[in-house]
Amino acid sequence: MDEEKRITLRLPADLHAWLAAQARSARRSLNSEIVYRLELERDAAVADVESP
Repeated sequence: MDEEKRITLRLPADLHAWLAAQARSARRSLNSEIVYRLELERDAAVADVESP
């Protein structure tokens, strides 16, 4: 990441709790977990577009 941007993100409480639990089990911060999952989805979307 060359440049970082800050955002305010509103999440339903149950989604926040689930993400926090996933982050703990992966030994990541909540922020890192969200970034990790977004990057996975982005990479999958790019792969789908580039796939014949």
